[in-house]
Amino acid sequence: MTDALALTWHQYRLERRMFWRNPSAAFFNFFLPLLFLGLFGAIFSGSQKNLDVIVPGIAGMSVMSTTFSALAMNLTFLREQGVLKRMRGTPLPSGAYLGGIAANAVTNAAIQVAIVVLAGRLFFGIGWPRDWIELVVFVAAGVVCLASLGVAYSHVIPNFDAAPAYVNIVFLPVIFISGVFYDASNAPQFLRDIAQALPLTHIIDGLSGALVNGKGLGDHLSDLLVIGLWALAGIRLATRGFSWDQRRA
Repeated sequence: MTDALALTWHQYRLERRMFWRNPSAAFFNFFLPLLFLGLFGAIFSGSQKNLDVIVPGIAGMSVMSTTFSALAMNLTFLREQGVLKRMRGTPLPSGAYLGGIAANAVTNAAIQVAIVVLAGRLFFGIGWPRDWIELVVFVAAGVVCLASLGVAYSHVIPNFDAAPAYVNIVFLPVIFISGVFYDASNAPQFLRDIAQALPLTHIIDGLSGALVNGKGLGDHLSDLLVIGLWALAGIRLATRGFSWDQRRA
């Protein structure tokens, strides 16, 4: 167990170095949500009500971009380039390798949310989180849910050239329908119905409760239930369809 943890730690450190050496990955998975936060924060600077929506929304978007989007594209690249197959044949345990990749995504999500919380406190009049426990719970639940869905979704992407299109065709509609940039309760009824079926909506609701409302976990148990159901489905699909080998020419 000690050796496995040490190997996971070394792989994690390698993933961190590789991440920062890839400017495009660092931009789209890390700086893009912060750019949206700055732009929309400036647009709604005169409306505290809108800022109370934007900050939790961008926090939820950050979790999705650093887990679902990043893992879906990264695992597709590693699979189609034969990296996963080669790593499978090395002495490095599979769990340590995949654990390092997953820990890298979790770190990015945690840093993103921390920066959004700090920006909300310093620039957008949000204040410090009203319920730190609720914040940690919903960030953790969101990471598990969206990371597992990202791994599962990578199974259906045919090649890395198609990965950005496949990811964005899910990512972009979801962030708009889920109310990242506006109050989802003001959307047409059919969009609200779709949003209620998506996990990101419930992640944002939980983060809003932690950052703005401070109502506590008791008022967001239904949100956790929906996130948990999506997480179970994602974990099952991620494990059942996972392949170390390139499956398409």
